[in-house]
Amino acid sequence: MSEQRDDSNTLRRGLKARHMTMISLGGSIGTGLFLASGGAIHSAGPGGAVLAYSLIGIMVYFLMTSLGEMATYMPVSGTFSTYATRFVDPSLGFALGWNYWYNWAITIAAELSAATLIMKFWFPNSPSILWSGLFLLLMLSLNLLSVKGYGESEYWFAMIKIVTVIVFIAIGLMMVIGIWNGKAVGISNLTDNPFPAGFLATLGVFMAAGFSFQGTELIGVTAGESENPRENIPRAIRSIFWRILLFYILAILLIGMLIPYSNEHLASGDISTSPFTIIFERAGLAVAASIMNAVILTSVLSAGNSGMYASTRMLWVLAKEGKAPRFLARLNVRGVPVAALLATGALGMLAFLASFFGDGVVYVWLLNASGMSGFIVWLGIAISHYRFRRAYLSQGHKLEDLAYLAKWFPFGPILAMLLCIVVIGGQFVGALNDGRIDWAYIVASYIGIPMFLAIFIGHKWKHRTRMLTLAECKLDPEG
Repeated sequence: MSEQRDDSNTLRRGLKARHMTMISLGGSIGTGLFLASGGAIHSAGPGGAVLAYSLIGIMVYFLMTSLGEMATYMPVSGTFSTYATRFVDPSLGFALGWNYWYNWAITIAAELSAATLIMKFWFPNSPSILWSGLFLLLMLSLNLLSVKGYGESEYWFAMIKIVTVIVFIAIGLMMVIGIWNGKAVGISNLTDNPFPAGFLATLGVFMAAGFSFQGTELIGVTAGESENPRENIPRAIRSIFWRILLFYILAILLIGMLIPYSNEHLASGDISTSPFTIIFERAGLAVAASIMNAVILTSVLSAGNSGMYASTRMLWVLAKEGKAPRFLARLNVRGVPVAALLATGALGMLAFLASFFGDGVVYVWLLNASGMSGFIVWLGIAISHYRFRRAYLSQGHKLEDLAYLAKWFPFGPILAMLLCIVVIGGQFVGALNDGRIDWAYIVASYIGIPMFLAIFIGHKWKHRTRMLTLAECKLDPEG
């Protein structure tokens, strides 16, 4: 009887190689590229935007190789929480787990709000609650089916985004060299004044670029439900470098060539004036705004769907490890943690409903509190990998026995740590306004840090935990 019960309380390994690859490829493609890239070029110039996104891309690459090494060795859905608990400090694992769950649960609310605004492009007089309810139901349904339901939906969501970017790059290149319209645009927009606003503007874009790449760590959460994590995870991790190079850097270079950085439309953030929309319209696609609206809708639904999946799995792991109410650890016959899924969906919906009260004040503060969470998780990944590798060697294991080996250790995780700290600390730059400090901006930017510290210190005070020695780190993949 106990053997059957254990099996029924195990997640199903239903994600195939193609699911993992597309989740990896599509994880960070969204509004950060389709909308925010224009504002980055406008404020820092094409050279500043490319430099900022390249540096963040390097940081993310090292973070994902660090995560890949741990996830192939120990493929569990708890990832960041479990690794920090086993390799650093149980209190850090506890705080990272709750921090990550909260971050994605609030993100669901943000995506519901965004999807509602997008639908009003076509149906301006429709009630917001109609679209938010329908999209929440869709996200819940896709996650209730099975892990394959999530994998298949993300596969096609990612495919739409990837095809859009590839078509954009192809058309953009042809416009630059003169094949598309018969007149070469050239690279003068890119080379005339690549850094028009100096160092501080580039640093500001560097901060914003970090938010664009959040979601790449999802590959670690899916490790616990991959059919063959020892092969599928390294394959997906290797694709990250090409995604960063092709989808972000090349796309931003093309936007910088085709649209002068001084074009005010780049800073609007509206779908109708997205750099993708502008360039498609110049290429003669009259329905460009509607096409990009549909693509951005799939991006928003993809982000909400992934948020539902990631936060549900993290809450399930927390419950299974005794860090959350036990009933949240129950699985149905398809291996789906239904109680954790419904609890996550309920928080997302409550946060969305809060946007209707007090001019959205409650909702805005919730969203601000989640803004720093992704960077805290990234910092936790780098620290955990540094400790994992040292403990692995200290306990007598050999590197050649690892299925996937992160390159450039310890330089990689140390650089990622430093860049994460720069991103977190550098949010202060946005508070400088004509020599004055905007304290409201600082509070809004950093409110997530005291929340994280309160959870961390509260757990440490209650359980009297301490940092583990290398000999105490738990390296048993099954344990």
